Amino acid sequence: MSTPAASGSAAGSSAGSAATMHIGAVAERTGLSLRSLRHWDEVGLVRPSGRTEGGFRLYTEPDVERILLVRRMKPLGFSLEEMGRLLELADRVAAGDADDAVRAELAGLVAAAQERRAELARKLDMADELIALLRAL
Repeated sequence: MSTPAASGSAAGSSAGSAATMHIGAVAERTGLSLRSLRHWDEVGLVRPSGRTEGGFRLYTEPDVERILLVRRMKPLGFSLEEMGRLLELADRVAAGDADDAVRAELAGLVAAAQERRAELARKLDMADELIALLRAL
C-alpha cells in the first residue's frame, strides 16, 4: 500500500488532522486515472476532503473507500447519477438514517448489480468460446 503523500492539517482544508494523500497516490492505490478522479470531483461524485494552500486535492482514507465503491460500479455500467445515488444511500445507512425506502432502493441497486454481473458473465463465456474456437483453427 502507498503511504500518504501528505499528512497533518492543510491550510484551507477541511481534512483536519487526518492523514491525507495527494491525487497521484490515490490514483496509484485505486488503479484509476488522474482524469477520472478530477472528473468525479468536478461533477461532485467524490470530492476530496481538503486542499493544500496551492489547491492540490487531499484525500483521506474514507475518501479512498468511496472512490473504491464507485470504481466497483464502473465495470457494471452504472451511470454517474446512479453512482452518486448509491453514495447518498450509503451515507444515510452510515448515519443510521436508513428507513424502509432507503433499504428498498438499496435492494433495487443490488438486483441491478446482480443482473449486470450476470450479463458480464455471459459475455465472458462467449469470449471463452471464441478463444477455444480460434485455438482449434
